[in-house]
Amino acid sequence: MTAAAYPMIGFMNMPAGFRYKEILRRGRPKHEGYDPFLIRHPPMPASHWAKIFAPFDALYGFDERIAGKEVLYCERKVLSDGEVEVLNRKLSFLRSLTYNSHEARKNAPAVTITCFESCTDSENDWYGHGGQYREHSGTVLHVDPHSIRIKTSDGEVSIPFDDIWEIDGNFGRKSFPDMPGE
Repeated sequence: MTAAAYPMIGFMNMPAGFRYKEILRRGRPKHEGYDPFLIRHPPMPASHWAKIFAPFDALYGFDERIAGKEVLYCERKVLSDGEVEVLNRKLSFLRSLTYNSHEARKNAPAVTITCFESCTDSENDWYGHGGQYREHSGTVLHVDPHSIRIKTSDGEVSIPFDDIWEIDGNFGRKSFPDMPGE
């Protein structure tokens, strides 16, 4: 028998002594009616076929770790004595506007606070000595001796005084007193 006389397996000729020759000649099995195999193994609907080809995430969390490395961190800036004085005056003014809940609701001082947030990713090189400057905008609820609490669109945020870099705001009828150095 010549090579052309043998049936093909994919791109190759079927070898002469191939033991699964009859199975290949029959083709795919056809299950009809109430075949016990078909009952135990119903065909998968075409809408679910995609899950077979979904990507396999062999390294769980790897993408999040890589995305964390793309965040830009910097070192904490140090305020000069003049900047600290201006910031203290602004905080004192905000405290006078919000010394109780009635005054806080009446005055409703809207502020934008730029503050330093330390790096919390222990796997990052900046962990422990770096961070980011972020802005929080909202209404001041309370100013206590250690922090300022503002209500933002995301909820309430409490910012320690040591982390505040700058405060800008619109206070309705009242405004910041003239600040030297601005």
